[in-house]
Amino acid sequence: MQNWLSMTAADLGRGIEKGEIDPVALAETYLDAIEGHEFRDRIYARLTRERALAEAKAAADRAKAGLRLSPLDGVPISWKDLFDTAGVVTEAGSALLKDRVPDSDAHVLELATQAGLVCLGKTHMSELAFSGLGYNPITATSPCVNDHAAVSGGSSSGAATSVAFGLAAAGIGSDTGGSVRVPAAWNDLVGLKTTSALLSLEGVVPLIYSFDTVGPLTRSVEDAALLLSAMGGGKSPDLRGASLEGRRFAIMGSVALDEIEEQPRAAFEASVEKLKAAGARVETLEFPEIAEALALTAVLYCGEAYGIWRDKIEENPKLMFSEIRTRFRAGAEFSAADFTSGWLRLKAIRKAYQAVSAGYDAVILPSSPLMPSNLERLQNDGDYYVKANLLALRNTRMGNLLGLCSLTLPTGTPSCGLMMQVQPNCEAALLRLGAAAETALSNT
Repeated sequence: MQNWLSMTAADLGRGIEKGEIDPVALAETYLDAIEGHEFRDRIYARLTRERALAEAKAAADRAKAGLRLSPLDGVPISWKDLFDTAGVVTEAGSALLKDRVPDSDAHVLELATQAGLVCLGKTHMSELAFSGLGYNPITATSPCVNDHAAVSGGSSSGAATSVAFGLAAAGIGSDTGGSVRVPAAWNDLVGLKTTSALLSLEGVVPLIYSFDTVGPLTRSVEDAALLLSAMGGGKSPDLRGASLEGRRFAIMGSVALDEIEEQPRAAFEASVEKLKAAGARVETLEFPEIAEALALTAVLYCGEAYGIWRDKIEENPKLMFSEIRTRFRAGAEFSAADFTSGWLRLKAIRKAYQAVSAGYDAVILPSSPLMPSNLERLQNDGDYYVKANLLALRNTRMGNLLGLCSLTLPTGTPSCGLMMQVQPNCEAALLRLGAAAETALSNT
């Protein structure tokens, strides 16, 4: 049974379909592994044991009757603690929301439950999802699977580590500036950032409505495709026969390779060679306007985030981690005119990007220019925290600002990911490319 903890969600589903895996035994195996794990309290904010076992029993009954709801019916997964769960505390990693109990599930959780997914519990995260590092002194900080003295990346920190440490078959997170992809990359997982509004945000504690997205963190591209289907209620993309032969990729040559550390650079360069060996054509794309888009982060991110959270924050500002509070309050510096002007300019930049990238199947870049940050140093060096937080999210944030969908894949080098980004609402094409690239990158 222990190998169940390292199997892909899709393989677990196939085992259930064949009658080789009992969903109740599977749920119990995961719950027991969580309870006995040394980092249990740093990964899970709370378990939903009764719900998980009830859902697993229903899945087992359906499997015996030949009435499974989806390929993942009976598979246990985790949920970031900003997805509402009916009758279960949902705090989004913040004391501002302490003991908050919603009346209903988030819509994506409802749909996943209707597809037979089993909810194991809620995972820790950066406070109100406003950090890419995963350091949260208010609740808990999840460790990186490759370096327990380092943070796991955020804000979907527990979502990533629940999968990486074998405590969930997959994790569901959110991505506003990289919060799925950074922890996925740092913990050697697949992470999918979906197009804005593709998946419902109903019942999801917001950070920035304009950029918030829902996405899975998984052990395979196939798992990401199946979870996308489960949370969206649609058909899963067909990944069969995916190939890189004749595909045309562009390396983002502007900004994406600046200040990059040695390991991510070497991993990226080696990955590009593997893509070429699999038949892909790779060129370099210069898009200097991306620097201007990144500079708009302050007004568009902080401006909206503070507008959403200002009253709650200022009622009890001392309850917050100071670095997160400072980041929110930066939004007070901008006017409505600044915000409107910023959005008008960003829309123009998006249009220009679509024009210059239209001839490529995907644009590729390192998922993060940094290796996982040391927790002790983050605790004691404020300047290091600010620099690491902004730089860790820089490459991923490009996709959010440009309105794209994006996928990070493990490269084979620990904590180094390769990111692919394509035009909005092209998840099916992206996942097919990702499946082919996954095979190429696994070749030694």
